[in-house]
Parts: sequence; structure tokens; C-alpha cells
Amino acid sequence: MAILRSLLLLSLAVFVFTSCRADPDPLQDFCVADFHTGITIDGFPCKSASNVVSDDFFFGGLANAGNTNNIFGSNITGGNVQSFPGLNTLGLSINRVDIAPGGVNPLHSHPRASEIVFVLKGELLVGFISTANVFYSKVLKAGETFIIPRGLVHFQYNTGKDNAVAITAFDSQLPGVVVAPLTLFGSKPAIPIDVLTKTFQVDASVIQLLMSKFGQATSPYN
Repeated sequence: MAILRSLLLLSLAVFVFTSCRADPDPLQDFCVADFHTGITIDGFPCKSASNVVSDDFFFGGLANAGNTNNIFGSNITGGNVQSFPGLNTLGLSINRVDIAPGGVNPLHSHPRASEIVFVLKGELLVGFISTANVFYSKVLKAGETFIIPRGLVHFQYNTGKDNAVAITAFDSQLPGVVVAPLTLFGSKPAIPIDVLTKTFQVDASVIQLLMSKFGQATSPYN
């Protein structure tokens, strides 16, 4: 009897644990984001089904080339839930990446998603760094793909002579992005210079130069 009771308790514990970890089954066909309530707890509330229209499931933003006239020579057009409300609760999103020759989608990370990179045009060096400090990279041409594990620092760099275009897809409706140079040298308020000089083992003049470059820089993400 004691063994049976223990097995029942163990089964119950496993059931509760796995239930807490698993995504719940949806109780509706869709949950188009309602941006007017001001509530954002792990997503947006659902718009009333009677107010949902076909355009809620449509996003044309990836059809147009982005403006790469910035210090990075790149532009990322985001197709996440904030611009594509039909993605709400679906756990996916998609971006267009335009990079001029010699341009870069600078070192960055997505804290809430893994990423798959699919090159449509041109040639891109794509790479990421693991937590073991190992650098993995590949030069991709049109039709080729590379995967970026969740949360790891990565980049895309145009090694070709022509503009490059890639589509990046994520397993999150809102992956988030932390752009390393803008975060470190353009935060508001600024990170104390003493912290940065000690971290990078350089003089304050170097940090001040970087802050002057990135303090007013425009993010390639829009």
C-alpha cells in the first residue's frame, strides 16, 4: 500500500510539473492582439472576434527594401506582433534583413527566441558565439540557411559586392533584441565609464569615443 501511495504521489507530481511547463492548448482559433487596453502580460489581450478582419492576418512590410543609410549599413524590418497583430499567442515572427555591401547587422541577441536565417539574395557571413566562447559561422548564399540558438550573441555581415537580403524567422511573437554597441555605449542613462574601462581594459578616452559614436546612433531595427 505504501509503495502504491508513493507511486500515486509521484505520478501526481509529474503531472503537475509537466502541466505547468507545457503551453496550454488554445481555446480559440486565434487571438488577434488588442493594443488599446494597455495590458501586456506575456502577450496582448484578444481582440473581440466580431472586430477581427482579414487584414489582422496580413503583413506587407517585408515586400519593400529597408533603408541601409546608417552607420551599420543595414536595416531590419520587423514582422513581430507589434506590427502584425495576428501573430499574438502563436509563438512566431519574421523579419526582413537588408545589408549593403560591407554592412553588418551588428552583434546582438534575442533573449526570447531562436532564429533561422534564410538568404534570399547576395552573400552573408552569419555567425554566433556559444557560452563556451566558441565561434560558429558560415558564409551563406541565396537559398542557404543557418540557425542561431536562443539568446546567443550573433551577427550577419555582407561579404559580397551587392546588396544582400535575408529573411529571419523566430519562435516567438516578440523575440526582443539587444544590440551590443548601442546597449553598452548608448544606454540612457549611460553605464559609468569606470565600469566600461575596467571591463574592456582600455583608457577612458576610448570609451568616450565609442559613446560619441553610439550615443546618438540609430538602431537598424525598426
